[in-house]
Amino acid sequence: MSTTVAITAADINKLRQATGAGMMDCRKALTETNGDFEAAIDWLRKQGQKVAAKRSDREAKEGVVIAKTTADNKTGFIICVSCETDFVSKNADFVAFAQSIADAAVSNNVKSIAELNEITVGEAKVADLINDKLASIGEKIGISRFERIEAPYVASYIHGAYRLGVLVGLNKDAAEAGKDVAMQIAALNPVAVDPASVPAETVERERSIVIDTMKADPKMAGKPDEMLAKIAEGKLNAFFKEQTLLAQAFVKDGSKSVAEYLKSVDADLKVAEFKRVALG
Repeated sequence: MSTTVAITAADINKLRQATGAGMMDCRKALTETNGDFEAAIDWLRKQGQKVAAKRSDREAKEGVVIAKTTADNKTGFIICVSCETDFVSKNADFVAFAQSIADAAVSNNVKSIAELNEITVGEAKVADLINDKLASIGEKIGISRFERIEAPYVASYIHGAYRLGVLVGLNKDAAEAGKDVAMQIAALNPVAVDPASVPAETVERERSIVIDTMKADPKMAGKPDEMLAKIAEGKLNAFFKEQTLLAQAFVKDGSKSVAEYLKSVDADLKVAEFKRVALG
C-alpha cells in the first residue's frame, strides 16, 4: 500500500533555499517525489529549471568557517563551527572561539572531527569547551564540517566574514597562484578538478537528467536513443567545462581557462585537489 508524505511549509522553504525555485514549483516537486529532497531537486531540473547541481557545502546555515594551513603550507584544514543564528556567528567572541579550535586542529595535525573533539585546549577538551559554550549562549553549536588536505603546497582562503573557506593543494610552492585558484573555487564552486575526477554518480545523475529532459521535449519525440545519447554526451561536455575547475574560465582573466592560467605561471604547476566549505 502506497503512503503519501505530508509536505510542510518548512520542507518547501528548504527546497526554495537550496534551489531558488518558486514556492509552487517546490511544492509540486516535493509532492511528485513523495517528499524526497534530492529527487525533488532532480525533478525541478528535469522540468528545465536552472537549479544548481548538488553541493555538499549546503549544510550549516550559520556559524564560522576557518581555513588555515600549517606554517610550512604542507597541510591545510577547514573547520566549520556551526550555530543557530547569525547574531552568534557574527559575535567576535564566537569567531575567536572558532579560531582557537582551528588552531588546535593545525597544531595537533588532527585527521577527523572525532579526533579534534578529544584535543585539549588550555585545560579542557574541545568537546567540553563546546558544551560550555552551548550552555553560555543557549544555542546548539558544534563542529559540523572538517576537511584536511596534504600536498607539497596548500593555499587557504576565507571569504565573506568567515562564511566560506577553501583549501587548494598544489604540486609545488606557488603562493600567488594558490590564492588565485582558491578565489576561483570560492566564486564558481566547481564540482571537481577535472572531468576524470568528477564522481561517477554525479556524471550518471547529470546524464539521466539530460536524457529525461530531452525525452520530455516534444521536439525530440521519436528521436532514436543513439542520437539522444550523442546529444547527451555533448551536453555533459558542456557541464564539465562549466563545472570542473581546470576547464572553467579564469575569473581574473576570462580569455583563458584555469588550466591555461596555471600553465602561464609554471608549465609544471598542477592542482592536486581542493576543498570548499560554505555556510548557506
